[in-house]
Amino acid sequence: MFCPSRLALARQRRAMTKIALAEAAQLALRGVTAYEAGEYPPSSENIAALGKALRFPVEFFDGDDLEKPNNDGVSFRALTSISVRQRDAAIAAGTLAIQVSNWIVDHFELPDSNLPTMRGFTPDTAAQSLRIEWGLGEKLIRNIVHLLEAHGVRVFSLPMDIVGVDAFSVWHDAPFIFLTTDKSGERGRFDAAHELGHLVLHRHGGPRGREAESEADRFASAFLMPQGSILAQAPRAPTLRTLITAKRNWLVSLAALVHRLHSLDLITEWHYRTLCIEMSQAGYRRDEPCGIPRETSQVLTKVFGALREDGIPRGTIARDLRIAPDEFESLVFGLVISQVRGGRIGHSKSESRKPPSLRVV
Repeated sequence: MFCPSRLALARQRRAMTKIALAEAAQLALRGVTAYEAGEYPPSSENIAALGKALRFPVEFFDGDDLEKPNNDGVSFRALTSISVRQRDAAIAAGTLAIQVSNWIVDHFELPDSNLPTMRGFTPDTAAQSLRIEWGLGEKLIRNIVHLLEAHGVRVFSLPMDIVGVDAFSVWHDAPFIFLTTDKSGERGRFDAAHELGHLVLHRHGGPRGREAESEADRFASAFLMPQGSILAQAPRAPTLRTLITAKRNWLVSLAALVHRLHSLDLITEWHYRTLCIEMSQAGYRRDEPCGIPRETSQVLTKVFGALREDGIPRGTIARDLRIAPDEFESLVFGLVISQVRGGRIGHSKSESRKPPSLRVV
């Protein structure tokens, strides 16, 4: 049976207005509006036209309502610069990623969520407390995506056609983080830590807008670069040259390290401004020196490896969810190295075989 909310979701995913969709599908605007309102269903010919215009299989529109994350519970970076259509496109992509996550949970046993709520904590205290709770101490976080997944956070990519959105996070049964794929490895790590800050600091309300973003930035800085390790390992009277070497101790961007030193009063305001000017002149704000590769997902890599061993063909998940293969791949792009290939369908929890348990370390 035709599902009006799925049509609205597909339109929002493509960041299209109803007028634009009607023109692309060569249908009357009144009809498109009526279809989304559930006044009456479209004919099979019109469903085909809508699917072609939206690049969604016609089967997608035949199914149950897909529960979208609550807009108020989604944390976006630079919210004031994001248009409503960009926001809705990102949330629609997140809704599809949640369906992918649900499919995986139905077939595999994933780590349970282990994120405490730290509303009311200062960002620095929250970062230090979470490090203690997760047994990190002052150690380097070698792969924050793996760390998040080990504690039950679902990490997906933000499709590249959604412009203006760097990253976002949301609680929806489990914590989710969505990361853009066009940043350096260092900036990707900071984005992940920033969204982790939102998840632990702002889950049950709290600051919004710039104040919330500032808190998440401070959390990310303290979480990736704990004060004790900075005091022990950061160079004294640092220059850009010594900092480029030192940043490897925390796998952060040069700018993030300079800002952290300033926030801890390890360099003066004048020294901080001088380093910022030198970074800009050297082009380091656009091109990170001695960069690191972007981090991949351990969970998705293991899931796809297990499916490949069972002969799961590429696109099976997409087919089961009634989305196009390229839509599915856009949600995992950059997080997995290899793609799923093969032949037969694997086992699920409902079958006699016990679902694989993914151990994330």
